[in-house]
Amino acid sequence: MFQGRMLGNLDRVSSPETAPQPGGVPPDRELRVSDAEREHVGQLLQRAVGLGLLSLGEFTERMDTALAARTRAEINAVLVDLPGVWPTHSTAAAPPKAVHHAPDVGTSGWAPLVPGSSPPVSGSDAVIRGRFAEVRRRGPWHVGPTLQLNTRMSAVELNFTKAIVSTPVVELGIDDYCSSIALIVPAEATVDLNLLEAMGSSVHTAVRAGAPSGSFHVVVRGRSRFGSVTVKYPPAGFWRRR
Repeated sequence: MFQGRMLGNLDRVSSPETAPQPGGVPPDRELRVSDAEREHVGQLLQRAVGLGLLSLGEFTERMDTALAARTRAEINAVLVDLPGVWPTHSTAAAPPKAVHHAPDVGTSGWAPLVPGSSPPVSGSDAVIRGRFAEVRRRGPWHVGPTLQLNTRMSAVELNFTKAIVSTPVVELGIDDYCSSIALIVPAEATVDLNLLEAMGSSVHTAVRAGAPSGSFHVVVRGRSRFGSVTVKYPPAGFWRRR
């Protein structure tokens, strides 16, 4: 089942709940949404992709709508047709998530692992920090739906080519000063850099962007200040050397 929570009243037709409340209080659906609520909806959309309810193209379109939403009525529009939305505080046991390997070059789709054969994403990998350091993630490291990178004056390499990921869409948040950041993704991957703010930084990509076309998609958001961000595919011969 799909887990999450809707925000406010989803009824699109006129009802007493849409009428102004006593004392001039606006109806629930007209209340403004916060960044935390937008982030929560983004997580629900990522889970929907993992369950096959949305394509990667639909995910990108709905994420853009959610990020631009001002009211609960607007943001709920991207969730209203997703079945089985549960409250996040529900105590019911959630079904196990399928865990997948990022696809190798020349393959398509996802190679599911036997449930329980891979440990869950560790808290240390959910937030990667570095101060005047060399930070690398290579090989079969575990990546959840969201990953935060908090670095200062560091050399960073995140190599997703052999990563074990729990969803085909990964959201990478960057909060960096004066670091060089390299992201290496599988040959079929797409990367969205439109939400990354570069302040005195250089951003270079040799990876397909725009609407997702492969089986692995990375959404990069946040800020890079006086550093560099490079996104690329593995070099030629990478897989033969392994």
